[in-house]
Amino acid sequence: MKVLADRVVLLTGGLGSLGQAQAVTLARAGARVLVLDRPDIEDGPETAATLAGQAEGDIAFVGCDLNKLAGAEEVVAALAAKEGGIDILINNAALIINRPFEEFSLSEYEDQIRVNSSAAFALVRACAPGMKAKAYGKIVNFCSITLNGRWDGYVPYVASKGAMLGLTKSLARELGPHGITVNAVSPGAVVSEAEERVFGERLKEYSDWIVANQSLKRRIEPHHVADLVLFLVSPAADMISGQDIHVDGGW
Repeated sequence: MKVLADRVVLLTGGLGSLGQAQAVTLARAGARVLVLDRPDIEDGPETAATLAGQAEGDIAFVGCDLNKLAGAEEVVAALAAKEGGIDILINNAALIINRPFEEFSLSEYEDQIRVNSSAAFALVRACAPGMKAKAYGKIVNFCSITLNGRWDGYVPYVASKGAMLGLTKSLARELGPHGITVNAVSPGAVVSEAEERVFGERLKEYSDWIVANQSLKRRIEPHHVADLVLFLVSPAADMISGQDIHVDGGW
C-alpha cells in the first residue's frame, strides 16, 4: 500500500542532495511531488524527470525564487489552486555559508534569514487555506543541529534556523485545530554537494571531525533524512505535532 497515494507534496530546495532523496522517497510512497527550486536551474525539468524515473512515480519541477517572498507566495498559491490544494509542504530549501560573522554583510545575513525561514512563513500562508478546507495537512520545516551551539562560522544560518524552530512551534499550535500537523527535522552533517561546496579542500578534515563527535561512527546520508520525513507526513505520525526531531547520528 502506498501511504501517500493521491497526496500532493510541495518540496522546496528539491534539487539539492537532501531534496532529491526526499522527492524519490515520497514519490515511491505514491505522492505527486512538486520540487521547487531556483528558476535559473536550466536542467530543472530534466532532473525532475530523471528522479521520477528512479521513483517510478510523479515528480515535476517548479521554478520559483524564494528570495522574493511576495512573488513566491503568489506562485505557490496559484499552484495550490491548480493542484486542488497542497496536502504536504516541506520547507527544505536553505542557504548556508561558513565564515566568521564579521565577514558577513548585512545583505548576506538578510538573504539567509529570508530564504531559510521567512520563505517558509510565506509558503505556509499560501498552502494553509487549502489545508484548512480539507481539515488535513502536513508541514515539515527543516531546522538544524547547529542550534546546539557547537558550530563556528554559521551565525546567519543558525539564526535563521532558530527562527524556523520558533515558527514550527507556533504554527503547530495555531494550525492543529484544523487537522494540520507541523514538525521540524534537524539533520546533522549530511553527506551532500553543499558540504563539498562549503568546505572544499578541508572536506576530509571536516568529515573526520563529524564522525569523531557522533555516537554512530559513519556519515549520515540523504536517505536517512528522507525516511524520517516520510514518517512525519504519513498516517503513522498523525498525532505528532510541534516536535523537532534530530537525525544526527547521536551527536
